Amino acid sequence: MHDPCITGKIKRCVIITGMSGGGKSSALNVFEDQGFYVIDNLPPTLLPQLLDVLEGHQSAANHGVAAVVDVRGEELLNDLEKVVSRLREKVEKLEILFVDATDETLVRRFETTRRRHPLSQNKTILGGLALERKLLAPIRKNADIVIDTSGMKSNEFRTKLLEIMGMSSDKTSVILSSFGFKYGIPQDSDYVLDVRFLPNPNYIEDLHALSGKDYAVQKYLSGFENLDTFIEKAENLLDFVSSVYNSTGKQQIHIAIGCTGGRHRSVAVSEMLAVHLKKRGNNVILDHRDIDKGNLL
Repeated sequence: MHDPCITGKIKRCVIITGMSGGGKSSALNVFEDQGFYVIDNLPPTLLPQLLDVLEGHQSAANHGVAAVVDVRGEELLNDLEKVVSRLREKVEKLEILFVDATDETLVRRFETTRRRHPLSQNKTILGGLALERKLLAPIRKNADIVIDTSGMKSNEFRTKLLEIMGMSSDKTSVILSSFGFKYGIPQDSDYVLDVRFLPNPNYIEDLHALSGKDYAVQKYLSGFENLDTFIEKAENLLDFVSSVYNSTGKQQIHIAIGCTGGRHRSVAVSEMLAVHLKKRGNNVILDHRDIDKGNLL
């Protein structure tokens, strides 16, 4: 079935290039987080064909394509200038992003990661960098955007790149997952909240067969003063944590909320917190992992 959201044409293409160690991989990750179709170390001559193939791809058509092209392509890099002229005829917006840094910064990054510069065979790191700068000089001169990442932290680079590219820094998604401690704590959770201090609706005859998603269970739990205090403090914590995570570029934060069986109390509290966070403009994802396990015959 045809997806009506797909426009059928790639409107934006970003070619990411620059010095090895300058931040090309980090830039590619930022574009991927923004929904772009991304590809690393692509020979320039294949770019026009790639765009033709991707016209029916939802992410590529709706957001764009970002491709890293650098000296790893060796002599194929020489084709970039000719390819760029062809690409400008195919897409509405084509940009060449060049990431750079001082030699001192790049040497330090290579020494930290203990990786070899792609052009440093039979040369020092500085020798490889010198050759790379010479090969990339014409591309840097014609680049639409040049970012010097010297002294930048990863979150600072992300913020600057999003600003320059005119892309929004979306709020961090908050995953609220209820669970039962008897089945184990979710291993991928960032924070765990324990709500076993609340009375257990499982032992109330009229509530046993219900879940925390039902109004009757939430009303029952709301009758206990400690819940209001807990919800208020949890809301303040999640407001703070989500804002801090958003500033670092983290795309998701997973809050696991547990009770004994994961059917009543943890589900109800997750639902209540979700309402608050949504009102604050957060993207909230609810996942009730163990909601049906306690009702199995």
